Amino acid sequence: GSGMPLLSVPKEVAVGTAMLGVAFATGMLAGKRRPPTPTRGRFGTPKSSKNGMIGKSSPLWQYILDHSLREHPILKKLRLITADHPWGRMMVSCDQAQLMANLVKLIKAKKVIEIGVFTGYNALNMALVLPDTGRVIACDINEDYAKIGRPLWKEAGVEHKIDLRIKPAIQTLDELLANGEAETFDFAFIDADKESYNEYYEKCLRLIKKGGIIAIDNVLWNGKVLKPRKDDLAAQSIHHLNEKLLRDARVNISMLPMGDGVTLAFKL
Repeated sequence: GSGMPLLSVPKEVAVGTAMLGVAFATGMLAGKRRPPTPTRGRFGTPKSSKNGMIGKSSPLWQYILDHSLREHPILKKLRLITADHPWGRMMVSCDQAQLMANLVKLIKAKKVIEIGVFTGYNALNMALVLPDTGRVIACDINEDYAKIGRPLWKEAGVEHKIDLRIKPAIQTLDELLANGEAETFDFAFIDADKESYNEYYEKCLRLIKKGGIIAIDNVLWNGKVLKPRKDDLAAQSIHHLNEKLLRDARVNISMLPMGDGVTLAFKL
């Protein structure tokens, strides 16, 4: 799903620039499998800026990358490998992945949950900023994709910080709660099957400490949240969660028009 001009963005940035990190936006990762959404562009975000976001074909997008993207060489290596993957376009943007790592570092996080791993770019990004004793509990149902990233986790010296759990994410979250780990995590990133978003959010909210952050990806769902079709369960689920978050007194929120939209929920 491309057809978008790359402008003069350097190839190593343009190829897969917004395809980094955690997850299938289509819901293939932590739960259900389905083919990619054909209307998504090569950067994993809307092809136009009708929703008010800067389009990926805009010179401003290149300017943002040129003036903000700082990428560890092994992150870059994993991004380029993943960009060649048939499902590569399903990853979130590198600027968003960088923001997640900056937030993890800002709050001095030690325990992180990631729901939806794919090749592990975002897991690596966060692991790089965690202390040596820090951990990313990385939830996925497909080990084959994670095997692409694992050698690079090792090369970066952070493989020991990434605890990959291959099973439905709900099961992993329930196990963490049953193990008495409620309110022991600092940060969570949710980007897996959209129909389960509300359940992921509720369980992560129990696992996160007060002052911790839950980041929820794809909250604009390619603009489909504006008028969710009755047969589009993903758009319906995201829209319902967006409405719920607006009124959720347990958190403060910011919805950012970055990538396909990401909401930051700060637990009170």
